[in-house]
Amino acid sequence: MNAEAALTLAERAEAVQRPAAGDAPDVPSPCTSVCRMDSQSGFCEGCLRTLPEIAGWSRMDGVARRGVWRAIELRARAGLWRIPEPSGDKHA
Repeated sequence: MNAEAALTLAERAEAVQRPAAGDAPDVPSPCTSVCRMDSQSGFCEGCLRTLPEIAGWSRMDGVARRGVWRAIELRARAGLWRIPEPSGDKHA
């Protein structure tokens, strides 16, 4: 994920949470078909969900799904997808 993709995802998450969307019976899946888990962050590289969020999505109600979207928005805006690579300096 890069900064532009994270911003787009955060904006999509914000739109899903708006009151008009909140009344909608179906909350869209955050899946972007980039299904790779980042080993350092624990987030999907495409949608910033955790494995429990991905696995539980089909059983969640609308409120829980919007909660996941909120978490995605916060992760994207906070840059939590940017896990720095180890420097290799063992004395740091």
